Amino acid sequence: MNMNSLKRLALNTLLLLCFGTAAIAQQQSSSTSFIVPDRRDVSLYQVNTRAFSVAGNLKSVTVRLDSIKALGINVIYLMPLYPVGTVNSVNSPYCIRDYTSIAEEFGTMDDLKTLVNTAHQKQMGVLMDWVANHTAFDHTWTKNKSWYKQDSTGKIISPPGTGWNDVAQLNFDNPDMRREMIKSMKFWLDNVNIDGFRCDYSDGPPFDFWKEAVASLRAAAESKKLLLLSEGTRADHFKAGFDYNFGFHFFENLKKIYKDGKSVQSIDSINAADLKGALPGQQYVRYTSNHDVNSSDGTSLSLFDGKKGELAAFVVVSYMQSIPMIYNGQEVGTANRLTFPFTTDKIDWNINPAHTAAYKKIIKFRAGSEPIRRGQLKTYSDNDVCVFTKELGSKKVLVVANLRPKAISYQLKSPLKNTRWKDAFSGNTKTLKTAVSLEPYQYMVLESQ
Repeated sequence: MNMNSLKRLALNTLLLLCFGTAAIAQQQSSSTSFIVPDRRDVSLYQVNTRAFSVAGNLKSVTVRLDSIKALGINVIYLMPLYPVGTVNSVNSPYCIRDYTSIAEEFGTMDDLKTLVNTAHQKQMGVLMDWVANHTAFDHTWTKNKSWYKQDSTGKIISPPGTGWNDVAQLNFDNPDMRREMIKSMKFWLDNVNIDGFRCDYSDGPPFDFWKEAVASLRAAAESKKLLLLSEGTRADHFKAGFDYNFGFHFFENLKKIYKDGKSVQSIDSINAADLKGALPGQQYVRYTSNHDVNSSDGTSLSLFDGKKGELAAFVVVSYMQSIPMIYNGQEVGTANRLTFPFTTDKIDWNINPAHTAAYKKIIKFRAGSEPIRRGQLKTYSDNDVCVFTKELGSKKVLVVANLRPKAISYQLKSPLKNTRWKDAFSGNTKTLKTAVSLEPYQYMVLESQ
């Protein structure tokens, strides 16, 4: 029995002696857990707490959990909630002054516990954003200079070659720092019962640190299945034990398809390269927006040519071979960028209900379709239209998505000719002959009958 189990046993014994079995039941209900039966079953939602509401706090996220769940989402990840540094600061939430407390702007530790417990009661998981590569220059750790990289004069430096001058580069050659980092991550498992981490800039820390951290976290979580997302590109993140890697390459390629007319068939090579080295069940998280690209490049509406183009791209992201992620606000068609440091722009949740309904259809179908989540992929794309099947046992789903702003006649490949299907959204029978006529950015999702 580990220390966490001993603590729970001692607490339950004390509650029983003082207040009886009702107190034990109340304590246990306040620490409910979320269990994902399979990591391929996740649909992810990114919460930028500062921009999420006028108040910009955790309580405002808690009251919208039902709306998020209604999309078909089962896991949210919260951008950093920690106190932000003031030395060299640009007020970035990724400039962290203390790894084990909550910034006043977001609320209190109890507010976070309430959010997590409420999410668990709704069968939703909660990930926290973790920034392991660097801290604020006034982080509590800077009293230990050997924990940081330094120049020839002994001055703590920023991460080399990044331009991130507001943060200090940690020294992963220092074993004391590494131990304290992992201890700080475990703090949130023990005290808030979170379900895992999205690890920011995971390409920065070395492989051996992540391997050690992942193993330690999973051991500390006992039987709970943590979800660990690497926001990185290195293939060795899968080898280190992460469940997910981040879909940078897929996103950039998708932008080129829309902006530069790049062949849609290029998706196949990106997909194969991404998943090389992944173990069974390990996945990429893919998206049409996130807090970085929304702020720097533009909204998903502007990057993917409006609502129709955005939805066609999101169908490919959601159904092909990945974990889909929505960035808060894209489901209501937010046209304005939520610009760094995310303190002025706020999301209007009352706009574009039809757009929200379309997102619900897409994500909810994924949640209910085992072939989409776990099936074998076969692709039939041409230069303009993304076409693929996902097959599991006797069940098959066919996805056809025109990624061009013009009408296309797609010539069906041999296995798809003269076949009958059921429309996944309307339930109507659909017979395919030798070609399919598609309107600009039209997509079809068909199920085997």
